[in-house]
Amino acid sequence: MSVFKDHKISVSQLLGVIPEALLSKLSLTTKVDYYTKVLHGKKMFYLLLYGIVENEKLSQRTLEDTFNDFLFKTLFDLDKSETIRRSSISERLSKIDSDYFCQIYQCVYQQFHDAYPNKERHLLIHVDSSMVSEASSRLLKGIDHKNGKKSVKYSMAFDGLLPCHSEVFTRAEYSSEDMALPEAIMNHVKQETHHQNIYVIDRALQSTRTMNSFTDDAVTFIARAKENRKHVELQSLVRQAQDSDLGELTLIKDSKVQLYTGKAIHNKKGNIHYREELVETPFRLIIAKTITDDPKEFWFITNDFDLSAKQVAQAYRRRWDIEVFFRFIKQEINVNHLVSLNKNGIEVMLYMTLIVAMLILI
Repeated sequence: MSVFKDHKISVSQLLGVIPEALLSKLSLTTKVDYYTKVLHGKKMFYLLLYGIVENEKLSQRTLEDTFNDFLFKTLFDLDKSETIRRSSISERLSKIDSDYFCQIYQCVYQQFHDAYPNKERHLLIHVDSSMVSEASSRLLKGIDHKNGKKSVKYSMAFDGLLPCHSEVFTRAEYSSEDMALPEAIMNHVKQETHHQNIYVIDRALQSTRTMNSFTDDAVTFIARAKENRKHVELQSLVRQAQDSDLGELTLIKDSKVQLYTGKAIHNKKGNIHYREELVETPFRLIIAKTITDDPKEFWFITNDFDLSAKQVAQAYRRRWDIEVFFRFIKQEINVNHLVSLNKNGIEVMLYMTLIVAMLILI
């Protein structure tokens, strides 16, 4: 059997991690096999897993060829007389219960999470998004860029080793990360009661209202702010004789501050304009610069007042992990190619991609 590109991993090895009993149990507890004759949930799981691993560029046509292949049926002990057409795969992806694949994904993640526990007091969760585009004539429901293309947004949370949460967004308002990332974070928080996670976010999220709501909901975050962001300093947190060495950065400022937000004002003509006002909730602003001949400033905003400035800077630096993961699933597993153009099918394919990614990485 062929191996997965340069990773030297066979399909048989991947399947060894996922007990067949789990697939059978979920087939009973979900509606995945409701009104289907051939492409039952377990068969779809095997087909998609095998298809992702064995094909450079997966498509509904290659899935059709895979299912009808003697080797595939032999490997998974399927009825050799069964055949399917591409149209059947397309329809099944659009209607199959995506929760079946979500639960498999969560079981695989939990299995590895328990096997490789993080010994740090706080678990850093890096959150970011990536867009996948397709021609508007093909992707009828997506974020319209008005240039003949529409996009699907994948927003993910990554714990430094594995992807721990994912969301698929197709509505226009989610083109803004101030909409997408908070929803992804809060949905992950709901899964993790009594957590001590710290969510690390890039400059894409700048909303003071969102940061305020994170504090209200006891969600700890570290975000990179835009330089020269308007604020009011309440108190300096720099101690006397404090070491300003933050590794590759030098500490310039560490302060307790208040941030401004825009308050919508309706005038007599019915128009809306925004008036700046201070948010009462205090935040922590850390400013540092690189140690180079051409220094660059980094501004960090957090609602954590216990970590040292160096810990905050290092936590943000580790955010690069999720960038590496996005590159991995795009280059190695070809996630930027849409096998299904239906949102349900896109969610199924994303869960399957993350399952394969976790199996390969571990």
